Amino acid sequence: MQILVINSGSSSIKYRLLDVVEDGGGPNPPALLEGVIKGIGGVATFEVNGEDAQRSKTTLEIRNHAQALRVLFDRLAGSLGKIEAVGHRVVHGGEQYVKPTLITEQVEAGIDSLSELAPLHNPSCLAGIRGAKAVLGRSIPMVAVFDTAFHQTMPDVAKRYALPAELADRYRIRRYGFHGIAHASLANGYATCTGKPLTEVRLITLQLGNGCSVTAVAKGRSVETSMGFTPLEGLVMGTRSGDLDASIVSYLSEREKVEAAEVERWLNERSGLLGVSGRSNDMRELLRVAEQEHDKRAQFAIDLFCYRVRKYLGAYLAVLDGADAIVFGGGIGENAPEIRERICQKMEWCGLKMNRDRNRAAVGLSPGRAEKISTDDSRLAAYVVAADEETWIARETVRCVRAAHL
Repeated sequence: MQILVINSGSSSIKYRLLDVVEDGGGPNPPALLEGVIKGIGGVATFEVNGEDAQRSKTTLEIRNHAQALRVLFDRLAGSLGKIEAVGHRVVHGGEQYVKPTLITEQVEAGIDSLSELAPLHNPSCLAGIRGAKAVLGRSIPMVAVFDTAFHQTMPDVAKRYALPAELADRYRIRRYGFHGIAHASLANGYATCTGKPLTEVRLITLQLGNGCSVTAVAKGRSVETSMGFTPLEGLVMGTRSGDLDASIVSYLSEREKVEAAEVERWLNERSGLLGVSGRSNDMRELLRVAEQEHDKRAQFAIDLFCYRVRKYLGAYLAVLDGADAIVFGGGIGENAPEIRERICQKMEWCGLKMNRDRNRAAVGLSPGRAEKISTDDSRLAAYVVAADEETWIARETVRCVRAAHL
């Protein structure tokens, strides 16, 4: 079944066309074609490659997501003629969307209503949905796969903040969690690599990139995660602060004579690795200047990043009452063995022993691949998995369409 996966960002659209085995089993299928449109709203770049298309990169003026989708379908009409369904990544599903869902006008309205909880994400997801419908019409089924859905299985003690219940309920304030598709893909990659059923293992999955989160997975279900009401909570990230005392917002607002919304923008866009280092939100650049230029602020930013991850690992080992494996993913998790090693330092107390050679070799894995980076006698194993969100979305789309008998 040929599935087009669309992942819409605020100014970009990633896409991949996959031929998915309908039972959802077997190895990850290769992309028939894939690419990205970047810079929507101005001069954009259009990139494509894959089995059914030659690699190319062009630039053109693209005003909005609807036009971007029209360009995509016009340019690739010959390769896109056999699409049987479209899977859309949607960041926020609130409490009502807890599994992949066929997109109807009612579902579109529901996604739109949740934009107040995800103003930077859901509107662009919705623009991608409407743009695809404008081109393909309503005859092709479309499925929304929600990033928050994976975390709906968290118990109430993990979901709730210690706020007055009436306020929390009135304004839907709770811990939703994000990166769910990535965490589900990491857990699935571990299971595929080891042959162990997810229902029999306890995992801590680490999605480390410009955005970072950690999830405790028990019997294939999320029971705790680091991101909360918004993606700001939790680990130190590229430009996000992660955990901090909430009083800092009003304190800075008063001292700097700015609105609270402006302070929140600083916490999202000027903090994290960028704010601490004063130099970059790119871990590769920080590692380079820390080593070659002995930049102390860059080194401290790296140390703080690793400390916060290790702190969460300890907490989640307690949540799970021990774990079978730690699974690294994301741009940093997959490609920075130095960071993986620093995170896992001094964790022998819980039975984790890193194999330095394996760790250094485990970089640049193809999507869906996994490599063990701990020693064979380590009681707590460590793996690197190249998460494949697009394949996960495609398979969830197939399951949803088949369940609806379309």
